[in-house]
Amino acid sequence: MGKRTVFYNKHIELGAKMVEFGGWDMPVQYTSIIEEHKTVRNSAGLFDVSHMGQFFIGGKQSLDFLQSLVPQDISKLKISKAEYCQLPNDNGGLIDDLIIYCLEENLYLVIANAANIDKDFDWLKSNTDGFDVTLDNKSEEYSMLALQGPCSSAIVRKIGIAEALQPHFFTIKKFGMDSINGYIARTGYTGEDGFEFIIKNEYALMLWEKLIEAGKEYGLKPIGLGARDTLRLEAALMLYGNDLTDKTTPVEAGLKWSLSVDKTQNYHGKEVIVNQIKNGADKKLIGFVMTERAIPRHEYEIYFDGHKTGFVSSGGYSPTLDKNIGMGYVDTKDNITLDATIEIMVRNKLYKAKVVKRPFVTKKYKIS
Repeated sequence: MGKRTVFYNKHIELGAKMVEFGGWDMPVQYTSIIEEHKTVRNSAGLFDVSHMGQFFIGGKQSLDFLQSLVPQDISKLKISKAEYCQLPNDNGGLIDDLIIYCLEENLYLVIANAANIDKDFDWLKSNTDGFDVTLDNKSEEYSMLALQGPCSSAIVRKIGIAEALQPHFFTIKKFGMDSINGYIARTGYTGEDGFEFIIKNEYALMLWEKLIEAGKEYGLKPIGLGARDTLRLEAALMLYGNDLTDKTTPVEAGLKWSLSVDKTQNYHGKEVIVNQIKNGADKKLIGFVMTERAIPRHEYEIYFDGHKTGFVSSGGYSPTLDKNIGMGYVDTKDNITLDATIEIMVRNKLYKAKVVKRPFVTKKYKIS
């Protein structure tokens, strides 16, 4: 039996199929994955993401501390803003990928992936020497709900947060209503406009009920991890353990856009990452659509011009496109470009696919 979020009994009550994920018992689906997927794309869905980790980092040198850990320039992160970051090891491989919020001067909130909470926090603690910094792992005390989809803003407005008070894309605000208070961020993992609520456990069930009630007229439904995965894949968002690992650098993963190439401060793995920025890497991430009837899965082999060139990192059926899609790593020496034909080994047989631009569907973030 895995860990359980505050919402576990609610998931059971709603008839969810539960699975183990990252050490947690989580709902994979309530009805069908395709139905839940389309609900998020067309209206709105509510996700329990309380398995994610929440670290609060404070102290006079909290900024310097974070600067020593990630390849992004956190000095440019203004109060209330968020930054997508990676946590590299000394070889440039990724311990995790994170979102870092600047809550106020010398106070940051770091969101970590569920399976990596202990590993990440141990890494942070092991690197505090010489820094006047405080680390507080509040993952056991906080819950998270993700409200995602085109009707999300209207639902948030209906629970009492006027549109003018809602955070802009990739920003965070404190909120309070009735007896509930916490943080609301305009972030998510679906490619849709949406919000993530970060609240103490004592408020979690009350907030769930408020959102579900407010969302009835918009068709809001609870959504499981199955649809969360198909949604993030269509948006070409990375999944740690599949597309990102401790053997994968951010450059190889196509995350060069997120890196601060002019950052002067040293950080773990900087030499490797900077070298790859300048000179390229041995592998790269591509997106593809199957042109023959087969479903690509994690770790399936990719072939090009008659030889193995790499492997699938994520793959599956796209309900929006009604096609099988995937992402994978290939050898850069093969110079595989857009529209190239590759092949995926599925049960000892090769099936053709076409290399396409990522994301597979247009992201619909509300960017001010």
